[in-house]
Amino acid sequence: MTPPEDGRTDAELLHAHVDGDHDAFGVLFARHRDRLWAVALRTLGNPEDAADGLQDGMVAAYRRAGSFRGDAAVTTWLHRVVVNACLDRIRAARVRRADPLPDDLEEYGNRGSLASATDAAEDPADLSVRDERRRAVLAALHSLPAEQRAALVLVDMEGYPVAEVAVMLDCAVGTVKSRCSRGRARLAELLDVLRPDRDPDHPDPGNPPPGGAVRSQKTPRGPPA
Repeated sequence: MTPPEDGRTDAELLHAHVDGDHDAFGVLFARHRDRLWAVALRTLGNPEDAADGLQDGMVAAYRRAGSFRGDAAVTTWLHRVVVNACLDRIRAARVRRADPLPDDLEEYGNRGSLASATDAAEDPADLSVRDERRRAVLAALHSLPAEQRAALVLVDMEGYPVAEVAVMLDCAVGTVKSRCSRGRARLAELLDVLRPDRDPDHPDPGNPPPGGAVRSQKTPRGPPA
């Protein structure tokens, strides 16, 4: 049974947690769990590491809640803590870029932000092509440097404003824009083969210009309860 919605704001819940309310942080986490999970999964690339990264981030947020100064939204602060925890895991693992994406990633596609429904009557051939393209996009995203990947996940896939992402990643707005630009250019290069108008017998001279935001077709649902 879903607990009733708590009427307190995020900031009120966080302050209540600091003041000793044993339930407040759980309410706050439940409120933002799906989107934090989506960011962790897209940043780390597989459910197991994402669950660990999300847990690391939430433990850090739980312990550091007293240091929250209120100069940003609580949700921005939570994303910053979780993203940093995920980036720490990537660095600790020395960015294992050759690791394949999990075969069961599509099982995590019904919750989180930007979820989309699939027409049950859609042609199986079209579904197969879409799935192949989605995997190619995710694989290309996973090949990017961790900082570029985090910026693209937050800006292009989660839809956060660049200024807010700069706070999450603790860097300048121009740095976020630069990371996104370089990441998009690299994705455009890696995914050129997926262009519907591309003629394999007459390739374009040079690299294609950087494209717009690259979005996944499906998004991860929340971790198992």
